[in-house]
Amino acid sequence: MSQVLVEPQLSQTYITLRLSPAIEITDDEFFAFCQLNRDLRFERTAEGDIIVMAPTGGETGNRNADITAQLVTWTKRDGTGAAFDSSTGFKLPNGADRSPDGSWVRKSRLAALTHEEKLKFLPLCPDFVIELLSPTDTLAVTQAKMDEYIENGAQLGWLIDPEMRQIHIYRPHQAAVILETVTEIAADPELPGFVLDLREIWEPGV
Repeated sequence: MSQVLVEPQLSQTYITLRLSPAIEITDDEFFAFCQLNRDLRFERTAEGDIIVMAPTGGETGNRNADITAQLVTWTKRDGTGAAFDSSTGFKLPNGADRSPDGSWVRKSRLAALTHEEKLKFLPLCPDFVIELLSPTDTLAVTQAKMDEYIENGAQLGWLIDPEMRQIHIYRPHQAAVILETVTEIAADPELPGFVLDLREIWEPGV
């Protein structure tokens, strides 16, 4: 008899549903499952485990909104790519389904996708990803996720730790660099001219 194993995490804000090899879910079935449960965020690992994440708290939600707003403003001005918020799913080359807190993809890559592909989880890894560490996230787990983005084609990744006021910068074939207590960070040369103002990330408006 098939069995779904539920593995609670210490943070209490997400659980891991271990399905494989008992249950195999296709990409279309996983997308439909996510659409039926819109109040929750889901990711799926390359091994097929489903990560169920609860809604964020007020401070994290406010920080996410500020990050997205700044990225969208630059994206519209730049015109070479498209920005996405934390509700967007991406199907990475390794098979994982991920939803970074903020992301950006060059228009030339999006143009290669069909209309049907754009309606579901985008079958690519973003060129640029941002993950915001919430008070209940595990740093090691999030760092591993950042490594996964880079290994699957991201050219730049930022892991923002507001509690420690640190930015972990990830690029291909380079060790992660950590900046501390800076008030802004530039995404050059990958996103020319995009500078994230961190003052409201360190001191949220709620």
